[in-house]
Amino acid sequence: MGDKYNPQETEIKIRKFWEKNKTYKFDPKRGKAFSIDTPPPTVSGKMHMGHAASYTQQDFIARYRRMKENVFYPFGTDDNGLPTERLIERLKNVKSKDMSRAEFIKLCLKTLKEITPDFIQDWKNLGVSSDYDIYYSTIDKNSRKISQKSFIDLYKKKLAYKDNFPTIWCPECQTPIAQAELEDKESPSKFSTLKFKANNKDLLIATTRPELLGACVAIFVNPKDKRYKNLIGKNATVPLFNHQVPILKDESADIEKGTGVLMICSYGDKYDVESINRHKLEPRLILEKNGELNIGKYKGLKIKQARKQILEDLDKANLISEQKEITHIVNTHDKCGTEIEFVTTEQWFIKVLDQKKKLITQAKKIKWYPKYMYKRYENWVNGLEWDWSISRERHFGIPIPLWECRDCKKIILPDEKELPIDPLEKNRECPKCKKLATPESKVLDTWATSSLSPQITSSLIDNKIITPYSFRPQGHDIIRTWAFYTIVKSLYEENKIPWRELMVTGFVTLGGEKMSKSKGIGLSPDKIVEEYGADALRFWSAGSKLGEDFDYQEKDLLTGKKTITKLWNATNFVFMNLEDYKKQKPKKLEPIDQLFLNKLNDLIIICTGAFEKYEYSRAKIEVDKFFWNTFTANYLEIVKRRVYKGSGNKRLSAQYTLHHSLLTILKLIAPIMPFITEEIYQKYYKKDEKQSSIHLEKWPESEKPKDSKDFNLLIKILTKVRQAKSNAKKPMNSEILLTIPKEDKEKIQSMLQDLIDVTNAQNIIEGKFKIEFL
Repeated sequence: MGDKYNPQETEIKIRKFWEKNKTYKFDPKRGKAFSIDTPPPTVSGKMHMGHAASYTQQDFIARYRRMKENVFYPFGTDDNGLPTERLIERLKNVKSKDMSRAEFIKLCLKTLKEITPDFIQDWKNLGVSSDYDIYYSTIDKNSRKISQKSFIDLYKKKLAYKDNFPTIWCPECQTPIAQAELEDKESPSKFSTLKFKANNKDLLIATTRPELLGACVAIFVNPKDKRYKNLIGKNATVPLFNHQVPILKDESADIEKGTGVLMICSYGDKYDVESINRHKLEPRLILEKNGELNIGKYKGLKIKQARKQILEDLDKANLISEQKEITHIVNTHDKCGTEIEFVTTEQWFIKVLDQKKKLITQAKKIKWYPKYMYKRYENWVNGLEWDWSISRERHFGIPIPLWECRDCKKIILPDEKELPIDPLEKNRECPKCKKLATPESKVLDTWATSSLSPQITSSLIDNKIITPYSFRPQGHDIIRTWAFYTIVKSLYEENKIPWRELMVTGFVTLGGEKMSKSKGIGLSPDKIVEEYGADALRFWSAGSKLGEDFDYQEKDLLTGKKTITKLWNATNFVFMNLEDYKKQKPKKLEPIDQLFLNKLNDLIIICTGAFEKYEYSRAKIEVDKFFWNTFTANYLEIVKRRVYKGSGNKRLSAQYTLHHSLLTILKLIAPIMPFITEEIYQKYYKKDEKQSSIHLEKWPESEKPKDSKDFNLLIKILTKVRQAKSNAKKPMNSEILLTIPKEDKEKIQSMLQDLIDVTNAQNIIEGKFKIEFL
């Protein structure tokens, strides 16, 4: 091999080798397989560091499992959601709302066809070992068909329903969103105490939403609050808008908060929605879907513009008693960061609120790694306040497949053989009224399709793999969405759990904060791969503990690069001394070689146990430590003279041990560093092994743990000698006279010659530990 390892050249060559040989092709004829339900990455631009970390982490498991059994590891892309729609708008400099739905969908599909191959290549460049021939997109014909069939099935089971209801709404994206798509964000605001009128006196009420004064429908006071007891049942006049609203008793009014009086509007938040429904109040709807007010002089103003103008008008009218600057938490849409509103619209929902116990029971049947992540799921389910909102008012998505008769309100569904279908492009006649029915214009939330990923991927191989899948890898941020919704769909569709085991990973952070595209600018995975190589990036990714967020630090990439160089150099040394090795095992191993192999056996046991529990970080740490300390720093130095100048069984024992142990180390680190391990395997091991790739080799088998404490003692003595030479500023090949305790000498008697060779001791005598330089 060359003196230097070039990761960029080698990785291109190895990728081509894997693709040509179909190394990761799933073979359904092999029967039972370890099946992976992998998250389809969202097509919203280039891969980011979060992608790079999470997908390499799941790939560690896929590669480990492939060395033990058949693996089903398909690949998909999520491209029917809002992020993809925004990407197309940006790339093509268009606005979806300015185009017909048919025109925009055509443009999206054409653009996706252009950009998806490059998008998928980013994953290949990282060495993600999916079978890319088993590919789906969440907007392709098959996915649309399965998603629409699922909706129809749920509708027939009365689990999907339509309701005119205050819906969580994004004014920017102009679409309803689900509770799971909310993100908390700190926001500065003015906390204003306003002067309402009741009993011809000022009634002070504090609010951060003065723009909703026109939507005020009631005032709440706590029945235990003596200050306002005499006002219960009377009316209050709303400042600036001057309409009358009832003063009602309700314990939700906190006596200790603000003035103790609540303004109930339609709709400021979810509590307003609940309060108005509970008291059967008539809502006053002043907010349009685009986030503009529709009332009086403020008509046409956006929410924040109206807030500013109304505060100015209140101030001019002397209707503000007190005002202070505060910072508070607001709910925003996780896709665009816009503060959400509650807008009454007709939308489609899937029932979940009445199924909480079942959904928690289903999750308990799944093994969660780490265990404590289950609690996040349970807390989320218990905290649900809304059914799952599944309709979106966008152009690009999977159409909700139905028509509704204007006269008799009958819902008309297509036949399964017609799927996938766009109701806007097909006419349907009401069988009862004999009139054309109205096509549904809304599309399904992307999670309504992504939650069917096990069923979608199974359909690609004629359902030779069925639920429950073996394994689901995902980030902790989508427990409330992808994990939850997949469990929902699997329960409703098949009365099963979707997977037996669930591995939850963390965020990538930068300086302790979640890495965003703006903060992580210049830290794109393709640039890191170009500079350091994919193996170095994967080495960094393997450093994170399961479920925990971890920081991006360049020093970890440098450490990975050093490990690659060391692995290359160690391999050069080993095979330089194996030119005459005939791949035969000695009749008897030298004691130190056997003890070293005992240590290697311990490593196999530890790494196997770690991977079985998805603790890839421990496997990485243990292999890395063994390779640097036990193998290269110690064992290679100990046997160096024996392979240089030894003969007979002594040399053969060292050669066998070097050949066998290096291959074992390569196998153990192969799931994490697939490129360099493949390169070494192809050059030196393939001709004598049965498999075409190291990644198709059998995972190293372990034996029962054997005693290796004498090896540890020898290493302890060697370390002391090296330290003494270093302190004395002597070269490591300095000749010495070594004195060690009698009991230590007896324990390593069979390895004395190896100790003499590696320390360059002229003699080893008994006594208190001492080193004399000659």
